[in-house]
Amino acid sequence: MLEQFQKYLSENARLNTEHISYYIKWISECYAYLNESLEHRINSEQKQQFLGHLSKNHEDWQVKQADYAIRIYSFFLSRQLKAPSTDLPDFDREWTVIEDNTRKALRLRHLSLSTEKSYIIWLRQFRGFVKTKNPQDLEGTDIQNFLSHLAVERKVSSSTQSQALNAIIFVFRHVLNKEVEGLIDAVRAKYRRRLPVVLTGREVEQIFDRMSGIHRLMAMLTYGCGLRITECLSLRIKDLDLERSMLIVRAGKGDKDRRTVIPERLKDVLIHHIEDIRSIYAKDREQNLNGVYLPGALEKKYPNASKEWGWFWLFPSQSLSIDPRTLIVRRHHMHPASLQRAFRDAVQQTGISKQVSVHTLRHSFATHLLENGYDIRTIQELLGHQNLQTTMIYTHVATKNVLGVRSPLDK
Repeated sequence: MLEQFQKYLSENARLNTEHISYYIKWISECYAYLNESLEHRINSEQKQQFLGHLSKNHEDWQVKQADYAIRIYSFFLSRQLKAPSTDLPDFDREWTVIEDNTRKALRLRHLSLSTEKSYIIWLRQFRGFVKTKNPQDLEGTDIQNFLSHLAVERKVSSSTQSQALNAIIFVFRHVLNKEVEGLIDAVRAKYRRRLPVVLTGREVEQIFDRMSGIHRLMAMLTYGCGLRITECLSLRIKDLDLERSMLIVRAGKGDKDRRTVIPERLKDVLIHHIEDIRSIYAKDREQNLNGVYLPGALEKKYPNASKEWGWFWLFPSQSLSIDPRTLIVRRHHMHPASLQRAFRDAVQQTGISKQVSVHTLRHSFATHLLENGYDIRTIQELLGHQNLQTTMIYTHVATKNVLGVRSPLDK
């Protein structure tokens, strides 16, 4: 069994070749200490018993390595001991009902459309993983094995694995009405901190110079206010307070509202842009079209609010579309792909070799504020970060030291 595990590690696990022998060593010692057969999956209590014994005469990093090895071996056994079946039961109808009920549960809690799409994708992948099992018989070990599969065989990132966990736990709790008992002792994807890519002020201006029209305005507003692309596209007329140079981001990430600054440079441009889209709004009212989408239950509470000027999109689409949730034909805001395409073309024209996207403008906004001497708490509020540690990442890419410290070598 250990030879098969060694082969599995070399083919699937993201490990250095010289480390594989240590993983085999930990499994051999663990099963010898517990006096268990190598074909038997040990439980959490047994694992903790061995790790406790190991910690008495080994360093912490060795105990963590042994823990990781046991998790992978447990997942390996679950794959090896799964009996192949040529006559798979058909649970299509049950899974279709679960998928429909998941959508209903997500919409009942007013979660975003992007979250709904993401959760449904993970549900379908989970279904593909447990295809031989009745949905009503699913349990915590199925989640554990699926997460281990993502980490070991799919080699996903830590954030991707966490997203999958949130999606499947949501289905268990709110659709299957099951609470996952005990600890999900899955192989965790390794966290790797990645510093954000940041543009210089000169590079930002070079990109803007190669953009035009509404795409240029959206890109400049994204950078000037530190917005996410969806936050920029979802802006309403009433979200702008030009007199106070303030912009309100409503229902941003985490369903939180926040305030940010409107650049003085964009005020006149925004005034002319609002005058231009007023004609689109007037045309919609003349044709008595359905109003724009309103969040939550506002559309029921205020039936005419969706047709009011204040709720109209700041960046409306030129054509009508079908609301994927209500199937109502109405005018939505511009599609993000439109801005992404224009931004990508502009970057290519500048010859900038950095791997950048529209979201890079938000990173650049935060970094440039930091370099200009603004305190980290102010930047946290403008970005809408719940955790200060998320904002602190920009201190690692700022060209100026926030504390004003000079290296002794510079003297």
